[in-house]
Amino acid sequence: MPVAHSSVPVEAAVAATSSQRQLHIDALKLLASQLIVLHHLIAYGPISDAVNVLAPAAFDWLFEHTRMAVHIFLVLGGYLAARGFSPQGGAWNGSPLHAMLQRYRRLVLPCLAALVLAVVSAALTRLWMADDFVPARPTLTQTLAHVLLIQGVLGLESLTAGIWYVAIDFQLFVMMALLLWTGHKLSQSSKRADLIGSAVAQTLVLAMMLSSLFFFNRDDHWDNWALYFFGSYGMGAVAYWVGCSRRPAGYLSLLAVCGLAALMLDYRPRVWLALVVSLLLGLAQWQGSRFQLPRLPARLVKFVTTMGKLSYALFLVHFPVLMLGNALFVHLGLSGPAAGIALLLACWAVSLGVAVLFERWVEAPLARKPRAPVGLQPG
Repeated sequence: MPVAHSSVPVEAAVAATSSQRQLHIDALKLLASQLIVLHHLIAYGPISDAVNVLAPAAFDWLFEHTRMAVHIFLVLGGYLAARGFSPQGGAWNGSPLHAMLQRYRRLVLPCLAALVLAVVSAALTRLWMADDFVPARPTLTQTLAHVLLIQGVLGLESLTAGIWYVAIDFQLFVMMALLLWTGHKLSQSSKRADLIGSAVAQTLVLAMMLSSLFFFNRDDHWDNWALYFFGSYGMGAVAYWVGCSRRPAGYLSLLAVCGLAALMLDYRPRVWLALVVSLLLGLAQWQGSRFQLPRLPARLVKFVTTMGKLSYALFLVHFPVLMLGNALFVHLGLSGPAAGIALLLACWAVSLGVAVLFERWVEAPLARKPRAPVGLQPG
């Protein structure tokens, strides 16, 4: 899920400006989170079987393409990480260990709370139905692996859908922190430490991005490691740096050339999507302040910002709801497309409701204390 977001200003005028300026970020969060929920709803259980018969080809297409929405989050993650670590686009002189601990608290603790919900939901689901998508009762080893975010590396069954992404997001965050910190350390003895540190840090990130795009992302054996995904993450970071550079067109062109070269070598729809999203973010960074955006209805702005804020909570809680919805479908003896669509929509609506409660009572309190360093608050 996204790595950072700006604090909400107190002044109403500043808040309105900030909301408008970040609306595209929240809109992307909203879009990606809803596509991921849709992907899981049409992928798992008897509900998906019931609705798929309506248009098998269309649902197959949706299944294949909605899962790529995770790369929207990857690009946003890199963009927000670059902004959080160094708003001016330079190196970072903080403590990697402190940043890792803060990130674990903000990202993983809500995830562990959601895992408890998933384990309980799976146990209840197994009372009414047996299906391969329902996780078995967790072992001690499996539980510890999830706490340490190494279940994918060890090849263990996940206790909930999407937990692999939380592990990857944490790896990516740590990698970004170390690269930007290394840029600072390597430039300390220089008379122009800030300038050289920025150049070194950005070069390290760019090199890692290219190694991912041209090598690691082309080999599925690496898909439990951050190296596989750093191409999308790095493109997000470069997109942020577009707005920090004196030569924004050069950064945007570099981003386009790197992405297109990777696609020419090996066309991957996920890389194409990441490139498009990163270019749009970079263009918004460069040209956004030059154009007067039309004043949007206040309700629309509030809806988009609220849904963007709920994106991580929704990501965490929708699978337990999906399991229970499928169990209810079986327990009531329902069948057919009409019943399937009704339960699918109900699962979607309940997931949103649970996400509201989870964000308010779990995610937000865990994020509140102790206060994180400026820029490291995950959105």
